Amino acid sequence: MELPAVSLKAIILVHWLLTVWGCMNYMLPVSYAWGNFTVLAVGIWAIVQRDSLDAITMFLTGLLLTVLTDIIHISIFYPSHDFSSDAKRFSIGMAIFSLLLKPVSCYLVYRMYRERGGEYTFNIGAGGAGQDRSTYEPIDQPEAPPQWPSSSKAAQPQY
Repeated sequence: MELPAVSLKAIILVHWLLTVWGCMNYMLPVSYAWGNFTVLAVGIWAIVQRDSLDAITMFLTGLLLTVLTDIIHISIFYPSHDFSSDAKRFSIGMAIFSLLLKPVSCYLVYRMYRERGGEYTFNIGAGGAGQDRSTYEPIDQPEAPPQWPSSSKAAQPQY
């Protein structure tokens, strides 16, 4: 089943609205708001620079990290039944709905990452120093002819 094309603007707008509603009653700490709004700001950067792989990669990484931090925030600061008003239940419900929607958003953003030319694997640049350079051929210098015959070639039989 193919999911319909969803705009990055729509993803950011929905998560912004759910985050605002989740922060309505000061039940969740300020770090919840800072984390989510910062990731949404990176998403706006990904909208502005349509060809940037860095922007969409950082937005996808931020969404994945906020899934973890939202789970922690909601599980630690979930209100007890004694003090839950309708507004608090609505606020925590919107935070939970945002959390449940984030994996779908991550998948859609990952598809946008692939459309922008991203690879399947994420390269963080750690493997560059130990690469095998035995097949390296300089293109700015002409290749000198070998002085000795190569030992890898067998002797040609004479006819």
